[in-house]
Amino acid sequence: MMTTARVLNGTKIANEIKAEVAAEVAALAAEGIRPGLAAVLVGDVPASQIYVRSKVKTCAELGLFSELITPPDTVTTEEMLALVASLNTREDIDGVLIQLPLPEQVCAKLLLEAVSPTKDVDGFHPVNVGKLQSGQPALAPCTPAGMIQILKRSGLPIAGQNAVVIGRSDIVGKPIAMLLLQENATVTICHSKTHNLAGHVRAADILVAAIGRPGFVTPDMVKPGATILDVGINRINDRQEFDRFFAGDVRREELFLLKGSTLVGDVHPAAYAVSGAFTPVPGGIGPLTIAMLMANTVRAAKMRRGLLA
Repeated sequence: MMTTARVLNGTKIANEIKAEVAAEVAALAAEGIRPGLAAVLVGDVPASQIYVRSKVKTCAELGLFSELITPPDTVTTEEMLALVASLNTREDIDGVLIQLPLPEQVCAKLLLEAVSPTKDVDGFHPVNVGKLQSGQPALAPCTPAGMIQILKRSGLPIAGQNAVVIGRSDIVGKPIAMLLLQENATVTICHSKTHNLAGHVRAADILVAAIGRPGFVTPDMVKPGATILDVGINRINDRQEFDRFFAGDVRREELFLLKGSTLVGDVHPAAYAVSGAFTPVPGGIGPLTIAMLMANTVRAAKMRRGLLA
């Protein structure tokens, strides 16, 4: 008999983490320390503006200092490097966040490597990547770190589980594989060149879908009772596409007709029913990213002052 799959509520878990961060910030304030985050937003990309302003708003809610820096979209790599160098030296800034994407004339790789590893709250710097791989204390990328929190706080086993990661990006795929390995899972990374991908995926006790293709994972690819972490955020505007994923979902259809679009993950919604637990889209992994950014900023503040190993 099939049991109902458990919905892993990312918003609830994110709120728990933010409450813990607020308590840490209050404790640091008693010692005269206020963690600070600098968010650098270049140009006028609407999605980036919404996302960064949400980060700044969350800082204020939790008691962190934040500064939003908005260079024009004509900024050069040299000007951005000078800005990062100045932020690296500021004592009131513990985390430096450079919102991607950047204008084409700016070299993102150079900029991300210019951020001091001790202030790299996105966890993208090669030093932090190396520390993560070798199991040393490091600032881990926010989305993968949030996924581990979802599993742990939901009481789902990781050690000894077969974990399959679809996608090998530096932002999600590779770091979540490393974090799962640290938690003693047996990890397989699949990608576009993997032979018999469906066969690998069907063996997963924990399935991470981070490939950027809407509804890629179908019900026949999911092991009954598996835990699904769906990282995909794909916007659907086309009615035919909507029907392919959400036919018969009356509530979703009402919202689609009202807004003209909806979101679907990298896992086909019908596949969730095969799982034992899953993160929905939206409301699953997304909310954890900002919560973990706040946690990383506080962690960076403590590490820089020798309050953590």
